[in-house]
Amino acid sequence: MNLADRLMDAIDRKGTPALVGLDPRYESLPAELRPDDHPSNAVAAKAIGIFCRRIIDVVAPLVPAVKPNIAFFEAFGWEGCRAFTEVASYAKEQGLIVVADVKRGDIGSTAAAYAKSLFQAMDVDAVTLSPWLGSDSLAPFFEYAGEGRGFFLLVKTSNPSSADIQDRELAGGTVFGHVAGLVNDWGADHVGDRGFSSVGAVVGATFPEQAAMLRRAMPKTPFLLPGYGAQGGKADSLRNAFGEGGYGAIVNSSRGIIFAYQKDQGEGGWEDAVHRATLAMRADLAGAVPDAGWNQG
Repeated sequence: MNLADRLMDAIDRKGTPALVGLDPRYESLPAELRPDDHPSNAVAAKAIGIFCRRIIDVVAPLVPAVKPNIAFFEAFGWEGCRAFTEVASYAKEQGLIVVADVKRGDIGSTAAAYAKSLFQAMDVDAVTLSPWLGSDSLAPFFEYAGEGRGFFLLVKTSNPSSADIQDRELAGGTVFGHVAGLVNDWGADHVGDRGFSSVGAVVGATFPEQAAMLRRAMPKTPFLLPGYGAQGGKADSLRNAFGEGGYGAIVNSSRGIIFAYQKDQGEGGWEDAVHRATLAMRADLAGAVPDAGWNQG
């Protein structure tokens, strides 16, 4: 099944396009999971693995997907890489779609090795990629697109200095607008039954006007919208980033959910704070896109 079909079906089942990012900063873990302020790689990797699995236990009934960021695992060497693979596997066992935030991009032979490591060895469902090296750097990933896998290409990212390159003017538009046209073309042959491609785009929730423009330029491209919550993106400004029927986008929140306990002093432990933050995000998105097909339950 096409990745976008799988994703839209999961959004319907859970009644939300909320995506939980797993960015396990060791120093921010709850005290009960931090046995040492200066841990070995093995100790830290074990701690972040436990943390992420407990997050998954909380959010699996509430969201369609998670997005583990490999950098926070790789920081602890091979033990961290093993923890990443174990967390991805656990998330899939709990019925979640796993989008690996890896932002890879390299020449053909190296890209082939990356694709094999991510889609075979780590067995994730989707990955984030840089399109900067052009279509031949993406070709190995397309080989998996017919197997229910897919990828999200960086088009307009959520960080403030993205404008340094992505907003540069070209003849007839901008760099990000040119990339959007390429993504639209690259994904044209991979559109599923739900009307969206397995080739997606990363579009920052912090730039709602550009997101609306990019939705018009890429009507069949699923958007991964980072920047909601802690980075300042607002749900009510994202309405126009969704496609027909309110589909075609997943909205990521990382710190605002997984470290919710740092601001939420309510009853229960840190997992209760995660649960409340996830419910709040679901309600926020539902209010922003009231007529969406997934929002009719």
